[in-house]
Amino acid sequence: MIIGLISDTHDNLPYIKKAIEKLKEEHVKLVLHAGDYISPFTAKPYAELDVPVIGVFGNNCAETEHLKRVYAEVGCDLRGYFTEVEADRLKIALLHGHRQKDLDKALNGDYDVIIRGHSHRSSIIEENGKLVVNPGEVCGYVSGTNSIGFLDTEKRFAWIAEI
Repeated sequence: MIIGLISDTHDNLPYIKKAIEKLKEEHVKLVLHAGDYISPFTAKPYAELDVPVIGVFGNNCAETEHLKRVYAEVGCDLRGYFTEVEADRLKIALLHGHRQKDLDKALNGDYDVIIRGHSHRSSIIEENGKLVVNPGEVCGYVSGTNSIGFLDTEKRFAWIAEI
């Protein structure tokens, strides 16, 4: 199974739409969003996806209950600041990365893969025997690069794609 990985979309609607198109092109079966949606108006483009979307909040998500509600209306499941996802026999920790307790829980927990955001810099590393993936930023505001990631659950292999 190929899982789409996105983070730090912020309010950049043109690039949110580009990210969604790329996810559709790659025929992902699930999308994991590592936080920082920012405004409720950013939810609408996700209605174009016909796969489950699971996400967590980031440090810039002030209206969490409103975000949860409007994202649910387009089929997205926002689950607080940390969640666990089981996909194709992999146990995945999904978090934004701005809270130390979430990072500690992920790194010290029984997870195969950790998906995180917050730094706006894409990376794929092995840490504590876990594959740790930061897909970078969709918005392109900090690094200047608009990117998303992908995880092949069968091969336990991840890659980053510019959009």
